[in-house]
Amino acid sequence: MLKVDLAGQRILVTGAATGIGRACALMLAGQGAEVWINHLGQSGASADLVEQIRSAGGRAVAIEADVSDPDAVEEMFACITATGPLHGLVNNAGIIQEQSFLDTSEEDWRRIMAVDLDGVYCCCRCALESMSGAGRGAIVNIASELGQLGRENYVAYCTAKAGVIGMTKALAREFAPAIRINAVAPGPVETAMVSLEHMSEEWIAKELAIPAARLGQPEEIAAAVCFLLSPAASFFTGQTLGANGGAWMGS
Repeated sequence: MLKVDLAGQRILVTGAATGIGRACALMLAGQGAEVWINHLGQSGASADLVEQIRSAGGRAVAIEADVSDPDAVEEMFACITATGPLHGLVNNAGIIQEQSFLDTSEEDWRRIMAVDLDGVYCCCRCALESMSGAGRGAIVNIASELGQLGRENYVAYCTAKAGVIGMTKALAREFAPAIRINAVAPGPVETAMVSLEHMSEEWIAKELAIPAARLGQPEEIAAAVCFLLSPAASFFTGQTLGANGGAWMGS
């Protein structure tokens, strides 16, 4: 297991009730961070996660907010910073939909952009306002290898995730050297998002047709996130780590 020192760090993880976000919250808390667990309509799962972290001696607080709502995001950050500085942010919340481009309505398009891209913008804006005043901080944005590869029937999702990668690079340049901003672009990971609820059997088979020949585990993505938030990654900014099993091998 990755061992990094995050003692004294206060870190917000969006979409943290399940999947990759949950794994990030658990691992960050295990490394000494106080974790703020953002969720939307998942009070039960979030409460269970908080209890699991606290039972293990960690510190965690659940906070509900829709990351696509700028006012809700501002309220969330005001609540967090009222009790102390924010040192780290993991923009993990996201949605996906398999749909041909011509069948993708403007409403469908806007919904995915609102969560997957606008939500990252809203959270980065609030976090950077706070971190700039403190003169330090670290942000990790969860992108996707599909934002690098592209894929038919996922145009909205691919576009949003490519936007996340571009935003990461631009913000990293603008806020360096005080604040480090990086991304992790997972390949196929064994979560509810990679399921028949969101993807056809055909596309799940394609997800498995990678050099690693398996789905990744949420904990494998969380390890990359913990590293990028830690002092061990002090020379990393503007980077996109490809925890993807070889799905994307570009520069």
